[in-house]
Amino acid sequence: MSLRKKIIVSFFISAFIVALLAIFVYVNFVSIRNEMRFLEVADSIRNRALQLRRHEKNFFLFKENAGEESDAMRGYIGQLYDTTEDARSRDPDRTAALEELIARYERQFTVVETGLSQASRQLGELEAVSPAYEAAMPLVGATVRDKPAVVATFLQEQLSLADDHPLIVQLKQLDADIGLLRNTGEEIVVISNEFDRDARNNAENGIRQSQIAILVFVPLFLAIGLGTLLFISTGVVRRLKTLTASVEEIGEHFVHGAAAAREAGGHMDEVDILVEKTRIMNDQLIDWERELQDKNLELIRSKKLAAIGTLASGVAHELNNPLNNINISAQVLKKQMSATASRKEMDTVDDIIGQTLRVKGIVGDLLEFAREREPQLRETDLASLVGSAFSQVSRTMDTAGIDFAVDCDGEVTLSADPNQLERVFINLFANAIVAMKGKGALVVKIEHNSGMVNIWVSDKGKGMSPEDQEKIFDPFFTNREKGTGLGLAIVMNIIRQHGGDISVVSEEGMGTVFEIHLPREAG
Repeated sequence: MSLRKKIIVSFFISAFIVALLAIFVYVNFVSIRNEMRFLEVADSIRNRALQLRRHEKNFFLFKENAGEESDAMRGYIGQLYDTTEDARSRDPDRTAALEELIARYERQFTVVETGLSQASRQLGELEAVSPAYEAAMPLVGATVRDKPAVVATFLQEQLSLADDHPLIVQLKQLDADIGLLRNTGEEIVVISNEFDRDARNNAENGIRQSQIAILVFVPLFLAIGLGTLLFISTGVVRRLKTLTASVEEIGEHFVHGAAAAREAGGHMDEVDILVEKTRIMNDQLIDWERELQDKNLELIRSKKLAAIGTLASGVAHELNNPLNNINISAQVLKKQMSATASRKEMDTVDDIIGQTLRVKGIVGDLLEFAREREPQLRETDLASLVGSAFSQVSRTMDTAGIDFAVDCDGEVTLSADPNQLERVFINLFANAIVAMKGKGALVVKIEHNSGMVNIWVSDKGKGMSPEDQEKIFDPFFTNREKGTGLGLAIVMNIIRQHGGDISVVSEEGMGTVFEIHLPREAG
């Protein structure tokens, strides 16, 4: 058989194997694409179910926002109905079960709202006719929405209301209705998690099948190719070895750096061009790998922040109610014992109230970190905002020894949320003042062009180690004795929500510089 025929036969065999692999990968790709679309639907169902539960907690915890939380809950109920339309074709049985739970949840929520309205009316009537109830009104008002059964027990013990009293009956029925609502909400979350889990498993199975196909077909293709090389002339083998050597260099360059540039000049045939293109591809792959590593790190950080945010939100909501109860109880106790207690006893009660308020502040930071409120953008004077932020810090910290300066060439305005951006600088200034122990230069430099605003906040504090700089924006990381580790995590969230980025450069003993880049017009 001639060399030409050998090449043709080997080509068709290789092409047939590659075609089989391509067909299988294409079919599997279509399947994976469909699974990814369903995964988006499942993820939407899960996220909306979790948001529904979050607003449910807020509805019971915060009376002043009950109307807004009720509207938000009904909005998410409607969104869940809309999303289930997309899931019905894939999993009709489970979708039907989810829709039945959503309908039940909506009915139960209507019953709870009606029960709360009736209970509030009856409590108002009781307050009008019972002077003894007036003293307990703050405690009852803080507890009735979340724990009506506790309020019923309290009223029976304090006001000697009978078990069949209409208010007691209403409160106990309301407590049962709230329990049913929460159980149904939990069932909705469970089914939404099942949707998400199954969708992810299906997508992973599709990817796994592609990997198996590649592991089977690629070695087969390589075996046939290597066998064909034994029947090719010395000249062709020599050129293929050149190509093989160039491909092998790709692996080395991923470790040792980019390939050296090829010298121009001389005649280049097809194989030479292919070798040169492989060298160029190698350089590109090096850049792509670096970019991919950065994207992977950013993705891992985003997932970690999302998980921590969900955890922080749950923990903060669970802590809020007992903290409110402790605070109210301590204030009631202080009022009752103010005439007879000793100074030491009063100081102890005051300490309880103060520490409770401090913990509530930490809980507030947790909620702020988890909430990630959308910026309310408007035209903002940056230099004025920076000065206002330092003034606010000066009200709570000793800044007499701080040499504060703003280096800004003219007026700089940008589209931003002034409250959120002010919080960024308050956190940065407070950290800088602590790092400098109340003495040193704190400088804010602002530069701008047509599209971006660049800000540098520098101090002459103790600086940070390289290890601390890598973790400085991680939630709950802090070197301060009473710090929560949330300040800079909140700062990063705010900057990213404005479409910007923030980085830090620091050297131990030399100070720290935070560099912020913000677009003048948020997109």
